[in-house]
Amino acid sequence: MTTLFTPDHEWLRIEGDVATIGVTDYAQSQLGDVVFVELPKVGRSLKKSEVAAVVESVKAASDVYAPISGEVLEVNDALSADPALINADAAGKAWFFKIKISDKSELDGLMGEAGYKAHTA
Repeated sequence: MTTLFTPDHEWLRIEGDVATIGVTDYAQSQLGDVVFVELPKVGRSLKKSEVAAVVESVKAASDVYAPISGEVLEVNDALSADPALINADAAGKAWFFKIKISDKSELDGLMGEAGYKAHTA
């Protein structure tokens, strides 16, 4: 399992040809208290950099972008019921969706943990 990060503060956990995607702890700390999440529909085809989800907090609304292209396989319905889960466990239980990777070469431009930490420093 490999974890990669985008400059827009999404994380991807890669297992085979499936990526689980969420927002980073840094992103949730910048958002503040999350009050609403709109997730993509299962079966939707996403292109890299396309808006995939929306997060609303007491401060602002923010788009979550597809870090890679692929088909949405599953969404985390727990977030719709309890959006605050993002504040409690952004890097774990608060994953947004799983996507079947359509082009693994798109992973090449993403950062590892050290690169992401330098990006947010």
